[in-house]
Amino acid sequence: MQAVVLGGSFAGLLAARVLHDFADHVTILEPDHERASGSGAPHRNQLHALLAMGHEQLERFFPGLTDEMVEAGAHLGSAQQIQFYIDGKLKPAVPDVQMVGATRSFIEDHVRRHVLALPRVQLLPYRAAGVRVRAGRLQAIPYVTSEGHGDELPADFTVDAMGRSSRLGRWLEAQGWPAPRVERMRIDLGYATARFHRGHELADTVVAHASPGPASNYLPSVCEPGALTAVEGDRWNVVLAGYTGYRPTSDRVAFLGRMRRCVAPIQQVADVCTMDGEPTTFHFRDSRRRHFRELPRLPGGLAVLGDALASVNPIYGQGLTLATLQASALDRHLRTGANPHQPAISYFRHASTVVDAAWQLSTTADLAQPHVTGPYPLGYPIVRWAADRITEASILDADINATFSDVLHMRRHPRALTHPRILLRTARALAARKAASTT
Repeated sequence: MQAVVLGGSFAGLLAARVLHDFADHVTILEPDHERASGSGAPHRNQLHALLAMGHEQLERFFPGLTDEMVEAGAHLGSAQQIQFYIDGKLKPAVPDVQMVGATRSFIEDHVRRHVLALPRVQLLPYRAAGVRVRAGRLQAIPYVTSEGHGDELPADFTVDAMGRSSRLGRWLEAQGWPAPRVERMRIDLGYATARFHRGHELADTVVAHASPGPASNYLPSVCEPGALTAVEGDRWNVVLAGYTGYRPTSDRVAFLGRMRRCVAPIQQVADVCTMDGEPTTFHFRDSRRRHFRELPRLPGGLAVLGDALASVNPIYGQGLTLATLQASALDRHLRTGANPHQPAISYFRHASTVVDAAWQLSTTADLAQPHVTGPYPLGYPIVRWAADRITEASILDADINATFSDVLHMRRHPRALTHPRILLRTARALAARKAASTT
């Protein structure tokens, strides 16, 4: 089997890793020399989170990768080293959660080295220029070299990992096939990341994350939303976020001022650490996903992975982990012995399960923002009310927070939060709080 991956960023590298176990040869087409060498993608320098499930999946695909990254300067945090705040209040620690403290470029570079060292994988600096669908399946990828020469690459199985701006839909329509419906939710998020020199402060902190919650009506009135991570090179990465007209800028003084209105760990970094360079900003206009499962016809030999399939609000840190779970779905599909020339229906079904969970979690939270105007799912007021109560209780009850954490880290489906046991504990925790406040 000749496999082709369109795009050489994180999702494309994971696709190539999976395909290497099944294909005679895997070719990654990536025209961006900077991305191919590890320095591309406009949001690459922003703080990225690798959630616990993403860390577990990476270790499955690349055994020993965590130890390798830690030896090279990354940080592995667990329990009290990982701190989550809601409305300025610290949530109970979750003992069995681990997170890697490192920049996206650091993680991606390590993954890239492992993938490109595989004997049947090569990366070509060519630009994909379309698809050729014949006899009901995708059979070739037209490409253009950096010198402007065009040709076609034979393909038995192709993975689109071209990101949010994927052109696959237009290419399919040009070949007489339907394009998937694109669903969008406009959120108008802005965020900015700054790097600081790290000394001996906060020795027991790897990740600290602060977000508004029900007490502040999800607005930055109690504390600024933001996060910090200890990363390689004796640095802190700090990200601040805001919506619409409250998006952070690259102004150093303003950035430090907002840090000092955040939770204690981020305040301390602002007070004692030196900023390295200027804050870099990024504007994320909308969450979007492409509904391939709705298509009446789907060509064989095609899968879609990463942001090309779904891209959700990055403030929840799901992007990298979502890509690892989609790669796991691809692995599961191919291990069934599926014919690569047939439509990858089981892959899109499994991938949709994890996309639906991420979409539900992020959009339910996004709809709490006053400027986000929908579309609202059926029964949203009840869902929102219940989510607010569970969020409040997760600050008070370690057991509720453990389930909340499993959902946040994509270990469990959001429906786990509506289990009767969790709802009962939520009611008890809130009743106990009310009773304590009246005594």
